[in-house]
Amino acid sequence: MGITRSDNSLIPFERLEYHIREELNKTASRAMVVLHPLKVVITNLEDGKVIDLDGKKWPDAPADEASSYYKVPFSRTVYIEKTDFRLEDPKDYYGLAPGKSALLRYAFPIKCTEVIHGDNPDDIGEIRAEYDPSKTSKPKGVLHWVAEPAPGVEPLKVEIRLFEKLFLSENPAGLEDKEPEGTAWLRDLNPHSKEVVKGAYAVPSLAAAVVGNKFQFERLGYFAVDTDSTPEKLVFNRTVTLRDSYGKAGGPR
Repeated sequence: MGITRSDNSLIPFERLEYHIREELNKTASRAMVVLHPLKVVITNLEDGKVIDLDGKKWPDAPADEASSYYKVPFSRTVYIEKTDFRLEDPKDYYGLAPGKSALLRYAFPIKCTEVIHGDNPDDIGEIRAEYDPSKTSKPKGVLHWVAEPAPGVEPLKVEIRLFEKLFLSENPAGLEDKEPEGTAWLRDLNPHSKEVVKGAYAVPSLAAAVVGNKFQFERLGYFAVDTDSTPEKLVFNRTVTLRDSYGKAGGPR
């Protein structure tokens, strides 16, 4: 980060985040976690069948070493992010939509064949899909996912704490204080600085995670095991996103 003795210098927080990403990209092993699960039933995969696949811990890890991989079960019931499915398929959208295919990371292409709605048209309970075991189809979109490790067995459930910047502006100390007793900074607090997700699903390999472990949850960011975590209730804190989520104005995009 560098050192300065100037009283008036202000080092952008994004610079620290840049160096954190550079370090964790080399040292944090990969894993898959779904924050807001949407159920997908693979209709052309037989009941009870589980295919063990390999996920790579690091993109440049040696392909011939077993330690380079973690196990990822693929079964009839998988879960994707709710935000990775849309009823409409706009241009430049690479997620899943009715009649559209997407690739499940480390697994197979799947094509949405049916949508099961809830009490209203906007409430999607689950989707049905078919997978391409030959992998001949080449969809552009690649999704992270988690599957039932065995028929009828819920995936590993974890708590995720998503942290963003505490303040909306780059320099809250520089705000003109028009409030009594120096409270201007209170107006600058980011109401979305912390979000707790209690029902996230994770791949089975994360069950062994302990305090001090760090991971890149694919497409989500870099995470560390919180000190509140126990073997019965794993808790992960997001250290930083994969890329800057703040615009020039200082607020979330």
